[in-house]
Amino acid sequence: MSHTIRQKAKLSKRVARIRGQVDAIARALNDEMECGEVLRRIASARGAMNSLMAEVMEDHIRAHAFRAAKPKSEESAAADDLVDVVRTYLR
Repeated sequence: MSHTIRQKAKLSKRVARIRGQVDAIARALNDEMECGEVLRRIASARGAMNSLMAEVMEDHIRAHAFRAAKPKSEESAAADDLVDVVRTYLR
């Protein structure tokens, strides 16, 4: 079973929020809002997308790349380091 299937409900909620944010961007453009407000909405949606990406990547790293890593092992520490780098990059 894929790790995304196990987290399906949680990930689907995130996607629904992102969809709402993108819809808000479209409304802002249609309503000819100030460019600063449009940019804030875009940045918010991008942040939400990056957070979703980080979560799926973390699960992928732990479920596939470091599947055999035992807790508190060197491999587990390497997985933690990689997850930290990914999350920092996607901020």
